[in-house]
Amino acid sequence: MASDEADQAGGAGKGDPGEAELSERLRRLEKRLGAARTEEAAQAEKSAAQGSDASGLGSAMRLSTEFVAGTIAGAGLGWGIDYALGTSPWGFVIFLMLGFAAGIMNAMRAAGMLGTSPSKKKH
Repeated sequence: MASDEADQAGGAGKGDPGEAELSERLRRLEKRLGAARTEEAAQAEKSAAQGSDASGLGSAMRLSTEFVAGTIAGAGLGWGIDYALGTSPWGFVIFLMLGFAAGIMNAMRAAGMLGTSPSKKKH
């Protein structure tokens, strides 16, 4: 940068710069612009990678929450039925399995691997 300023100061007293001097200044400017653009692109890629990690973590948390919530809801419902009707452990076992299956289906639906509902399919 200091040499560029010196070139500009020295060239100001001479009058019109020659074609070779202008070409050299243009080449130096293109070189500096290329370096700045490369650095900018590297920073953009780094920030994009960090953003995708954050959204990936959010998706993982959502999928695991869907699965755990379905399993806990089924186990709780089964335990409540066993407690009310005295059918221990059958209500708990059956509803735990149903909750597990519902949790898997909810996680797949949240991931986009399963349609929203079977009745909305086109025939």
